[in-house]
Amino acid sequence: MNKKEISEIKRLFTKERCAINRICGCYVDAEKEKRLQFKEAFLSLPEEAMFKYFDIFRKTLSGTIGKNLVNMEFPLEQEMGDGTQKMLLALRDSELKEEELLEQFYDKMIETYYHPENYFIILVHGSYDVPGRSSDGFEMDDASDYVYNFILCSICPVQLSKAGLCYNAETNAIEDRIRDWIVELPEQGFLFPAFNDRNTDLHSILYFSKNSKEFCSEIVGQILGCVEPLPAPVQKESIDTIIEDTFGADCSLETIRIIHENLTELIEEAKDSPDPVELQKEDVRDLLFRSGATEENLEHFEEQYDNRVGEKATVMAANITNTRKFEIKTPDVVVKVNPARTDLVDTRIINGKRCLIIELSDEVEVNGIHVYPDKDEESMEIPF
Repeated sequence: MNKKEISEIKRLFTKERCAINRICGCYVDAEKEKRLQFKEAFLSLPEEAMFKYFDIFRKTLSGTIGKNLVNMEFPLEQEMGDGTQKMLLALRDSELKEEELLEQFYDKMIETYYHPENYFIILVHGSYDVPGRSSDGFEMDDASDYVYNFILCSICPVQLSKAGLCYNAETNAIEDRIRDWIVELPEQGFLFPAFNDRNTDLHSILYFSKNSKEFCSEIVGQILGCVEPLPAPVQKESIDTIIEDTFGADCSLETIRIIHENLTELIEEAKDSPDPVELQKEDVRDLLFRSGATEENLEHFEEQYDNRVGEKATVMAANITNTRKFEIKTPDVVVKVNPARTDLVDTRIINGKRCLIIELSDEVEVNGIHVYPDKDEESMEIPF
């Protein structure tokens, strides 16, 4: 799913556009015991509760694609027999009305998902009458093509509110506040099936993780049955290592500058597209070749990529570079450079020592104070 498709589904989580017809929940304590279960028509909820749930559902579809939101495909074996897709399809097709299916899902989630404290599993079923679109992109509500049926799962931690004092209007006094168990915004969740190309895609699922640095292996592997993708930081670490191994002693400041510029160009060219820039193995190889790698450098590239990223795995361009940042770091010094002016920085050997050369303008500040060159400073011409 891309940004536009995710936004289209998120717009359903309002009172005016609400497409949710049923909600189910299971409150689990720290001992993995079910403390509460419920199921009811969503529109029968009090308005105040409905708005709180909308916040949770929108959060489950929030974040950056490739970081917090990850598109996953079911492996073929999970679409056959008693694979994980079977239970998810059954839940969707039952519209969450079959008690036995719900119990099976809750039990499997409780068995596999580790959370040290209390948490709340929320399942909703929705039916979206997808409007057609004119050639210029405008929605035509009276020209629906089909109905997109889906389930959304949100897993929310439940925390005890902080102790403190409060004002009691009835007694007109400051009193000790009653501590309540508060349902927080979700840490994990998923949308099934995916809404790809504004259509039902039974082969895919959209997974949400509040922590973009680490996914929940138990949910991804055992509940969804998908192959766990590399989190964004691991994608960057893996590609960084591949770059270092590929270029070896030829990995210079200029090399990294060129790679950064090439990646920035790829992202800039796709800035108006709702789809993030996704790089396959051949795309990464081409990037390194265009950045100066020789065929000799790339001799072991495929083996390195397969071992560190995965033979068929992809990486997001935005995960392996920051277009707004160019940083040079040593054990004692960190220099941050405007990515558009990396030409001001270079490396040189001076008096037998490796030096970082930075071209300075008249606007130089140290600790916020404008400074000038020392009057007795010797002028040294160093060609850039």
